Amino acid sequence: MVSVSEIKKINDRKVILEESEYSKKQKSLNYSIKEGSYASVSNGAGEQYIVPYALALNANNAQIGYLSSFVGIIGASSQLIGSKLMYKYSRKKLLVIFVTLQASMWFVLMALGILFFKGILTSLIAVTLLILFYSIYAIFGALVGPSWFSLMGDLTNEKERGIYFSKRNKINGVVAMIVALVASFFLDYMKSLGWVILGFVTLFTIAAFGRFVSAWYFTKHYYPRTNFLKENYFSFSQFIKKAPGNNFGKFAIFIGLINLFTNFAGPFFAVYMLNELHFSYIWFTIVNISGTLFTIMFIPVWGRLGDKYGNRYLLKVTSFLIPLPPFLWLISGNPLFLIFVPQLVAGLGWSGFNLASSNFIYDAVTPERRGIVVSYYTMISGLAVFFGAIAGGLVAQYAHLSFMNIFLFIFLVSGIGRAIICLIFIPLIKEVKQIDSNLKRLSVFEYIYLFTPRPIFSMWRGVKSGLSEIMSMNEK
Repeated sequence: MVSVSEIKKINDRKVILEESEYSKKQKSLNYSIKEGSYASVSNGAGEQYIVPYALALNANNAQIGYLSSFVGIIGASSQLIGSKLMYKYSRKKLLVIFVTLQASMWFVLMALGILFFKGILTSLIAVTLLILFYSIYAIFGALVGPSWFSLMGDLTNEKERGIYFSKRNKINGVVAMIVALVASFFLDYMKSLGWVILGFVTLFTIAAFGRFVSAWYFTKHYYPRTNFLKENYFSFSQFIKKAPGNNFGKFAIFIGLINLFTNFAGPFFAVYMLNELHFSYIWFTIVNISGTLFTIMFIPVWGRLGDKYGNRYLLKVTSFLIPLPPFLWLISGNPLFLIFVPQLVAGLGWSGFNLASSNFIYDAVTPERRGIVVSYYTMISGLAVFFGAIAGGLVAQYAHLSFMNIFLFIFLVSGIGRAIICLIFIPLIKEVKQIDSNLKRLSVFEYIYLFTPRPIFSMWRGVKSGLSEIMSMNEK
């Protein structure tokens, strides 16, 4: 017979353990923001400049398409391997090892530039090796995708997930934006000296540093115990067969098709700006990061609305917006127009769409199957990226149109494709999150009306908030 005092002691121990668990998770979530900030340094100094780097190596349009397509398909395929590795090795070991290897690849990419600059490598060989080694870089990043997604699902609270990821994305966005902007001034300066390739080499050194620090932060994370049982495993072919008949499968196909039409045009916005509009690296970067700026502006609101109304509703609202930017690029090539019209709409739409897509997976999939499901979901998107970018590259290289610029034609097709996919699939996807059915649902136009009255002040508050949170985290 257990006494009352013994029962009280057992309950007290449970409370202490729960408080300790909560404290570890909160500390790890703070580490995750710092880790993401250093990963954003790598993004801002490295990944955002891969296409300009390829162009500096004299890559043609088809090669730009291959660069994006091979990275997409190889990276996605690697997630299938990454999901299986979770059944053999700890998430901590996978994250630390492969993120470190990914950071090391920046040195290989730097070496290509140095050899090209010295005339040891021809343009064809340099670009071919760039595609190869950047694909390996993507493989290392993709191998940890399921582990990271699974870990973040265990660390975050379902009711506050939208708010947390909007905060994380906001801080990371500010870091990437600042790094990319500073990098653009540096690249333009190096270009004026005739040393633009060496400018890229310097930036990739910074990118490597950021990713190495990111890997170090994964050693400090708390990893809750999760049982990855073999009976929870199912094959990719089984997932595909069942996809058309279930809610998550329809969602995965929807996102895949959106990625197909997005990447049909995606790699060529940079080519259009640099080769057709002849933007400097500064204007190129300002136009690019303006999308990040508008994302920072709107993402906190999307996070709160997603937690309140559900992620399917956010997908519905933002699917009205994401087909619009390619159409708006057809109107003018003026950099100020591109910043305050297409990029504004893109920041508003994609910030909510991407947040809702990510959180929908957390809501729809059990913790034990998150890693394997997200790898299959990514595989579908990777196939879409591959075929989309390949098709866009071939059209850009070999199609000859007399009635309009080939890049504007690609943008037009991308916008039409996105719109058709959204119209077909959004009605087929159901909400999986428990939400209050009595809450008033705002229409698409009411959302846009609420977002647009004070954009400059909202944008400043978003950036200022991100900077202040970065400073407070560093002080801790």
